[in-house]
Amino acid sequence: MGLIDRIYNGKLKYPVMIFTILLGSLISGISFNAFIMPHKLLSGGISGIALITNYLTGISPGVLIFALNVPIFVLGYKFIDKEFIILSLIGMTSFSIFIDAFSFLRGLYIVDDVMLSCLYGGILNGIGMGIVFRNRASQGGIDIVAVIVKKYMSINLGSTSLVINLIIILVASFIYGLKPALYTLITIYVASQVLDKVQQGFDIRKQVIIISEREDEVVQEILKKLHRGVTYLDGEGAFTGKKKKVIYCIVALNQLAKLKQIVKEIDPNAFMAVSDTAEVLGRGFSKRGV
Repeated sequence: MGLIDRIYNGKLKYPVMIFTILLGSLISGISFNAFIMPHKLLSGGISGIALITNYLTGISPGVLIFALNVPIFVLGYKFIDKEFIILSLIGMTSFSIFIDAFSFLRGLYIVDDVMLSCLYGGILNGIGMGIVFRNRASQGGIDIVAVIVKKYMSINLGSTSLVINLIIILVASFIYGLKPALYTLITIYVASQVLDKVQQGFDIRKQVIIISEREDEVVQEILKKLHRGVTYLDGEGAFTGKKKKVIYCIVALNQLAKLKQIVKEIDPNAFMAVSDTAEVLGRGFSKRGV
């Protein structure tokens, strides 16, 4: 078990999770104040509604975010486990505080270019949300709705958030104007992509299927040099009717080149199919995250 796993499964589990959630909320709060709000851009979900209201009335966005999240948390309490709700309450509350605490950044106009603000705001906010999600929490709002959808429909978090946000931004465009809404779509899309990357992890895994006449030798080399588990699948050639052992394994991206070399050296005529994996769970792979 690695250091990170020992921390997350030991006595420091919750202190580390809470600290990391606060860090993620801090990053998101900075992204709003440094890049999104100076240019009167919008956001999706509850924070988007809060920003529109803030621009029109001047009411604190942090206060609005907290108040609007109350019914969302009541809904989440009925459908999601209590640990997630408690940690999400920490995430939402801290985000509400940070978005007001760093309000002085709005007047600095760190980036004058609106498009760059869209990109950097989306990247930072995606990182912040992703960090929070990896610690089994959220920042409230439609994040909780997205988790409910993932739990019952297996749709990834970023995609669900993106669809809901599109609906909200479409409505907002009629109130605040089309141009800010179009810029906001860029920010939301970038944030959703970064969110998925951070939440799933950057340790990309590849699914590999190998058909070889020397399958036992290939498997032994994989076990010896890559230290990855391998599974035999029963196969049969459609044309020849010949029974075959199909090799199935999951490897890290940085192991793929070595695997190709192993197969090529043992059996140059071997058939190999490589595909991406959305997520890999189980022994030797990721166990954390929402």
